[in-house]
Amino acid sequence: MCIRDSYGTSPHWTCLSEALQPLLDLMKGTESTAEVTEASTRLLLDLLGWRGRIVHSDTLPARTGRSERLADLTASMGATSYLCGIGGMRYLRPDPFAARGIVVLPFRTPTAGGAWSDAREISALWALMTYGPDSLSTLLRRQQGVVP
Repeated sequence: MCIRDSYGTSPHWTCLSEALQPLLDLMKGTESTAEVTEASTRLLLDLLGWRGRIVHSDTLPARTGRSERLADLTASMGATSYLCGIGGMRYLRPDPFAARGIVVLPFRTPTAGGAWSDAREISALWALMTYGPDSLSTLLRRQQGVVP
């Protein structure tokens, strides 16, 4: 099944299909999961209007243990908290974070409904096609307490 089959009737298909095309072309031309992951993340962040800075972890000093590495990377970016998914919470050791004064926060799917309904079973693409980039960005910022 192709993306058009799933989202071609979406009210946001016209504007998003053009933005997705370079990513779809990349997916056909590479076997690198890392390359596709980075490109799709950058595209999503661009569509949502995020203006932060992306830093590759291999440019930062970090120890080798899973939790130590994440704590070092988090600290090197000046963060005071680390948002951890359900899977990561199973293996993450909080002591390397605590030693650096970093709070580990478990990610919880919002329960507000709307874009968050069945959020564990949907993708960012579904949310973009359903709500559009501007509305989705506003919903995400509200969840963070950035927008009233």
